[in-house]
Amino acid sequence: MKTKGKIIINDVGPRDGLQNQKKHLSVDERVALINALVAAGLPAIEVGAFVSPKAVPAMAGTDEVIHQLEAKDKVAYSVLIPNERGFSTGVELNVPLMSLVVAASTTMNEKNIRMTTNQALSMSSDVLALATQLNRRVQAYVATAWECPFEGHISVDEVIKVSAALLDAGAAHIVVADTIGAASPDQVHYVMSKMVSEFGANKLSCHFHDTRAMGVANVYAAIEAGIRQFDASIAGLGGCPFAPGATGNVATEDVVLLVEQMGYSTGIDMGLLLAASDKAKALTGTARGGHAKTWLEQQENKRGSK
Repeated sequence: MKTKGKIIINDVGPRDGLQNQKKHLSVDERVALINALVAAGLPAIEVGAFVSPKAVPAMAGTDEVIHQLEAKDKVAYSVLIPNERGFSTGVELNVPLMSLVVAASTTMNEKNIRMTTNQALSMSSDVLALATQLNRRVQAYVATAWECPFEGHISVDEVIKVSAALLDAGAAHIVVADTIGAASPDQVHYVMSKMVSEFGANKLSCHFHDTRAMGVANVYAAIEAGIRQFDASIAGLGGCPFAPGATGNVATEDVVLLVEQMGYSTGIDMGLLLAASDKAKALTGTARGGHAKTWLEQQENKRGSK
């Protein structure tokens, strides 16, 4: 059967999924989770962050994780960087894609990186200028794109303004993030339609949290607005230590089910993805799995018994 096209899923479980867990996984455990995702056919994986281990202890040893990665020619690995120092580390380790984060609200930037939005944009511009000189790919997350836990509703004009500044400075891509999972599908469709009209769909991804159980519906709304690239987190792991109310990301298994039932292809093996979800649960003890996991497991068992 001919598909409508491909949707790219970037699994952020090994970074965004693990950063707020009470149990901090060892380097070997994190690598094992990443390898399970690679085996399932994930085309892109966020593997860690070059941040202070005092601020985010769960990400300590990301350099060691990088050294142990397999299939570097087949998977688009990425790492979160907070500043130029993180960028320099990424360059030294030859990380193919690095991600900056700038919130659309000043209060969130102050809480997260201790900068105003203007200061965050200035710092990001310096990093992006250096990335352009060194021919390195750096993308930018625009966080709290719908709602801020401190300021409330964020206007689409502010999201466009911050995104335009980052793209003008040299960002390779913009990931529009609903950091606390506050957006509704109609709001997602409205904002992403505006963003697609302004910048084109190829420059944009979406990142949703499932705080209010609207993560999958929001993915659908973004697809309808033209978006074809999404972050998701294996087994629904996630949460931001600097954003009150941010619970798990939308689960990768739920997103894959949605987009493939809509007629798109992902290149992901559902049976192996469920095995990766089981591994995430075993390693953390807290991963809930996707909303559809029980049903998906039943279907896999039926296939296996034939």
